[in-house]
Amino acid sequence: MSKLSVFIVEDDPMVLEINKGFLNKMIGFQLVGESITGRDAYEKIKVKKPDLILLDMFLPDMTGMDLFLKLRSERIPSDIILITAARDAPTVQEALRFGASDYLIKPFRFERFEKALQQYKNSSKLFTNCTAFNQEDIDSWLGIQQESNELPKGLNNLTMKQILDYLTTYRVAITSEQLAQNVGMARVTVRKYLDFLATKGTVSIELQYGTVGRPTKYYSIK
Repeated sequence: MSKLSVFIVEDDPMVLEINKGFLNKMIGFQLVGESITGRDAYEKIKVKKPDLILLDMFLPDMTGMDLFLKLRSERIPSDIILITAARDAPTVQEALRFGASDYLIKPFRFERFEKALQQYKNSSKLFTNCTAFNQEDIDSWLGIQQESNELPKGLNNLTMKQILDYLTTYRVAITSEQLAQNVGMARVTVRKYLDFLATKGTVSIELQYGTVGRPTKYYSIK
């Protein structure tokens, strides 16, 4: 995969040099241009069409968001990471709503910069190597965790269904011993399934304390 082209828009000379220095440490990226004003950036970006733009929010002639929306309205095929001191909720929300790949709040460490660009690089590889996506591909790209339907070793789907059917039908808090009697299973077996369902958030556990001894656990479907 060829290097990803990057354009930096930053009006502070010192911050600009810092960002360029950070970028030089990254493998697989190439700086193709820089600007200190929004208008100059707009003209250069239209020609260069970089893969990625590192964009400051506060520019001397327009806001970074103005430039962001102008590029989006003309469908310039560049992704954008905001690098800015703006941290108010409306600004952050607007940037993410319009498709910012990431949002870095100044000041930040190289590690956060590196993470942002590496994540972008990984996403770019995904789009480069695939012509069509299934739901799992998109969920992975968006960072959505897939819930596994596999049960831990020692548990099986048929027994799990029996226990869930009982809890769902009767919807009363019950002890593992009571449930074991009702479904005709060993209490230790039922307890394993109930504890697993509790870790998954499917059932809730209520402790009831007696006069002596340990509290009794009551299980119910959520």
